[in-house]
Amino acid sequence: MILRIPMLNRAQPLARSHSNAQDHILAERKRREKLTQRFVALSALIPGLKKMDKASVLGDAIKHIKYLQESVKEYEEQKKERTMESMVLVKKSQLVLDENHQLSSSSSEGNRDCSSSNLPEMEVKVSGKDVLIKILCEKQKSNLIKIMAEIERLGLSITNSSVLPFGPTFDISIIAQKTSDFDMKVEDVVKSLSCCLS
Repeated sequence: MILRIPMLNRAQPLARSHSNAQDHILAERKRREKLTQRFVALSALIPGLKKMDKASVLGDAIKHIKYLQESVKEYEEQKKERTMESMVLVKKSQLVLDENHQLSSSSSEGNRDCSSSNLPEMEVKVSGKDVLIKILCEKQKSNLIKIMAEIERLGLSITNSSVLPFGPTFDISIIAQKTSDFDMKVEDVVKSLSCCLS
């Protein structure tokens, strides 16, 4: 009796290992392509990049991130220091129109102290170098001239202004910046503007 031993098919494991190797090569190629794409994207975010090799890109990226962290830290410190001062001066308005539809005040027209007049109503806010001034005053062109002149006299440079008529009054909003001549507290600004309109 002759025993027959089946022959092992060696081609099958070889084909399988060849297929695994091909898959591995493709996976590695994709990984490298992704890595290259990420480096290109990273290099586009780094200002002033001179060398495009991976070591240079990573080195410059680290420097740039450190710079950004320092900038954020400085900004946070400035933000803490930059406190906003504000003062509001509100007086009860007693303005009336007479029979000729002219604006008149119910208070006497004698010698008036600047603190006793019924208008203006105003709000002054200071944040760093920026100053916001809001004024509600009698609708007279001379008041606008007085306000603008006083603001410049105080050492403020007007960057934007808006004047809206509101009934018998002007609603004025002014944005200004401190110049080197400006050295006043917010209360003094309010007092000066209030007095110039009295």
